[in-house]
Amino acid sequence: MKSFEGDVAIVTGGANGIGKATAELLFELGAKVVAFDREQPAGKSGVENVTIDLGNLPSLEGAVSDVIKKYGRIDVLVNVAGVSMPNTILELENGKYFTTLDVNLHAPVFLMKHVGKIMVAQRYGRIVNLTSIHGKLSEPSSTAYDISKAGLEAATRTVALELAENGVLVNAVAPGFVATRMSIVDGQDELESEWFKNIYIKNKRLPIARPAQPIEIAQGIAWLASKSNTYMTGQTVTIDGGLSARF
Repeated sequence: MKSFEGDVAIVTGGANGIGKATAELLFELGAKVVAFDREQPAGKSGVENVTIDLGNLPSLEGAVSDVIKKYGRIDVLVNVAGVSMPNTILELENGKYFTTLDVNLHAPVFLMKHVGKIMVAQRYGRIVNLTSIHGKLSEPSSTAYDISKAGLEAATRTVALELAENGVLVNAVAPGFVATRMSIVDGQDELESEWFKNIYIKNKRLPIARPAQPIEIAQGIAWLASKSNTYMTGQTVTIDGGLSARF
């Protein structure tokens, strides 16, 4: 993979999980990295952290403008931030539904708008959206989450078509099970639960027989966001340990 030396990158959700791993990896590879998150990460890594609520859509343009004022360019946008608020369709709550769509779908779309204008003017850019196997597969109580991820995959394809002639490549990465804070539901880590161990590990529903670590997803994101990627655009790359390959 080519160095990110001289590149400026925005990574959302940079305070923890896949976002933090991605921000730190891009920094290690030479990029100046600005992480957008409503929280501050633990420890120091050289990544610049901007506290912002991504669900507050009107604030996004100003945050992007601040990066331009400081660095003069934006070469990479990685949309990782996401929330999951389980709700069945019969019990669907407006707050949970719209918050999930605002953070998971609408924020990435408007960041692609604001950053895309800059990348088009530069005639260079790389955008990577974090979706999920939920973009194509579903489970009960995931209506809002599934819609947000499927919608982001569709947006990835459309934006890739619109920006390709300007040297901007747009792709998505769809993880399966990853050892992050999102795997904790109602105080229990689902990756440590007996149902997960029985269904996915013992019965080999998950061929690699373990969840991914955040850095394993970050490495795939980094290649798509790098100058080494010269021809792939409009695609969703699934990194799920073979989970979706099994009938």
